[in-house]
Amino acid sequence: MNFKNPIVERRFVMGDLNKRYDFVLLFDVKDGNPNGDPDAGNLPRIDSETGLGLVTDVCLKRKVRNFVQIVKNDEAEYDIYVKEKAVLGQAHFKAFKELGIDTGQASQKVISDPALIELFSEIVFPTGIRFEEREEQGVLTIEADVDKSEIKNWMKDNKDAIKAVKKSIDDALKGAKPRKPTAEESDRGKEKMCKDYYDIRTFGAVMALKSAPNCGQVRGPVQMTFARSIEPIVALEHSITRMAVATEAEAEKQSGDNRTMGRKYTVPYGLYRAHGFISAHLANQTGFSEEDLELFWKALENMFEHDRSAARGMMSTRGLYVFEHNTALGNAPAHKLFERIKVKRNPDSKGPARSFGDYQVTVDDSGLEGGVALLRKLG
Repeated sequence: MNFKNPIVERRFVMGDLNKRYDFVLLFDVKDGNPNGDPDAGNLPRIDSETGLGLVTDVCLKRKVRNFVQIVKNDEAEYDIYVKEKAVLGQAHFKAFKELGIDTGQASQKVISDPALIELFSEIVFPTGIRFEEREEQGVLTIEADVDKSEIKNWMKDNKDAIKAVKKSIDDALKGAKPRKPTAEESDRGKEKMCKDYYDIRTFGAVMALKSAPNCGQVRGPVQMTFARSIEPIVALEHSITRMAVATEAEAEKQSGDNRTMGRKYTVPYGLYRAHGFISAHLANQTGFSEEDLELFWKALENMFEHDRSAARGMMSTRGLYVFEHNTALGNAPAHKLFERIKVKRNPDSKGPARSFGDYQVTVDDSGLEGGVALLRKLG
């Protein structure tokens, strides 16, 4: 039987992208940490050879995801796959369930001992396990899609649970048999995930999980580079004081002074530049539409307005310059178009840059290659 890939076979329809886009994003930070490096004690990321500040593409995508989540509030087809505290496998099982695809066989174990039944009825089980009392006996059910490693960790954490309870759960776990989807079912799952999750059809995702139905891998049409500061940055370290302690023991050691010292890192000022690319061909594989594109531009313009924190300082989008091609393949190399956007120090600026006014942004839109238009979204 020859199954056609439902995503690969997708054709251009109304609302689909049929143009390539390349864009330049400018944003700045003042007295904040735009992207801390966990490998360096959360210091602002920096290119050690040039001193230029860095903000990763992952960081920028996170802000886009957060903005879409706020604006759409998990609206149908605009949910976010990679969000804080998410369990990715649950999204896979949800998609397969809605498609009516069998994910495996649940396991059931009958509990006859009255004392054990009473114990089980008082336990709060993690997702995937449930216990029901039926006609003077209990039935322990473990779903096929349960995360077995999570259950085993849960049992380790509940050290007070008696051995009989753990043995019953262990026996039932052995009977839970997940079913591996066929290639055609995985393709259907992939298409469903692209449809339901904005960030999958925008940035792509690796969805070949061991603990959940395989939904393959999606190459996203929207890709971004690291952002680099225009000039070298200085990372400042500040000592901060909290006028409280966490425990009574700490208070006793300080004789009631109750102070806790800490560190905070900031960049006095930095103007950053990132580049991005949008592929029409990949957009039509994932279902990324014109409406999705407009939401993406809106996110880039406003994402810092909804990401305020003491650590971030003052961050703002300062420029968004979009080169729109009139074909899917494009009409000019991206790097040549990017060279038309130049950022340099304002001749009147003296000393270290401390505001956006210390820079000049010049845009050369004269003699653009045929079929390319410059859209000034911001700046």
